[in-house]
Amino acid sequence: SMQRRLNKMAHSFHDHRLLALIDMKGFDPKEVSVTVKDGKVKVVAEHEEKITTSRGKEYTYKNTSQEISLPSGVSEDEVTYSL
Repeated sequence: SMQRRLNKMAHSFHDHRLLALIDMKGFDPKEVSVTVKDGKVKVVAEHEEKITTSRGKEYTYKNTSQEISLPSGVSEDEVTYSL
């Protein structure tokens, strides 16, 4: 299940404190941007699809943006992330 996978991921970070797990289903890693600035981690993702069908062109667009404040005492240089 998804919860089991998330728990397993959280436990794999045993040497570090886990700040957040964000579900990026439907986004390609190239569509995801992560920045660390001013004590915050900002995650932005945009996905756009153009499909030509017998009825014409269809467009799908979705985006997400989340901002997480770093806990006090955590340096921006210490932040790591993986997709």
